[in-house]
Amino acid sequence: MKRRTLLAAALAAAASSARAQTPAPAVVPILTYHRFDPLTSHSGTIVTTPVFAEQMAYLATNRFRVAPLRDVLPIAHGATLPGPTVAITADDGWRTVYTEMFPIIREHRFPVTLFINPPMIGHGGAYLTWPMISEMVKSGLVDVQAHTLHHPNFNTEHAKRDPAAYAAFVKTEIAGCRPLITEALGLPADMLAWPFGIHNPTLEAAAQDAGYIAAFALGSRPLTNGDEDFALPRLQIYDTDRAPRFGWIAAGHPRQQLKKVVS
Repeated sequence: MKRRTLLAAALAAAASSARAQTPAPAVVPILTYHRFDPLTSHSGTIVTTPVFAEQMAYLATNRFRVAPLRDVLPIAHGATLPGPTVAITADDGWRTVYTEMFPIIREHRFPVTLFINPPMIGHGGAYLTWPMISEMVKSGLVDVQAHTLHHPNFNTEHAKRDPAAYAAFVKTEIAGCRPLITEALGLPADMLAWPFGIHNPTLEAAAQDAGYIAAFALGSRPLTNGDEDFALPRLQIYDTDRAPRFGWIAAGHPRQQLKKVVS
């Protein structure tokens, strides 16, 4: 499903920036993180703090532009950006985003977009609190966007409901999180990340109907020209992604090519 609903201002800003410099190829990896741990990666979604610090230092040393997520959206429509560029996202609202990730991105002044499930914020010690999120937003480095209300597996939920009940469930999960973020933080929350990366034309249409301008999945390749606005790819980053693996991914190469190039 092709969508052409991106903001004209975003396209104009990217074009203006590109005019002054030699444009890079229209390929931008959107790096995706979940949880962090000071010492141990005991889950595939956990990156240890020293490895994350090493990854961010690699971007800084090699002069990557770390762009706000919104700024790379025009790449899907054929825009280019000056120099090697990545964007960074973190899903689910884990507390370690504040305790481990935030000090490192603040050191480098790297922007990050958080995708959160508002009802989970402040519930249990594993999750962020609204004051933590507000502090990060006030730094000017952190944007906050929607990850649905309760992070459902839409495939499982579809199997449990009749068509009418499922349609109502989808509408609530997708549309219901936007006003909660706006009320708490004053942000538009007009971008969505699909839980578990699950999406299909029905879900994509519901996201557009709810007023989102883009939605993000998971995958193993960077964002490029021709990608669909409501199924934009992101690359999950792992604790094993150290140089030269991380450099290969940050340069915009598909993850499946790693074995051919990096041992």
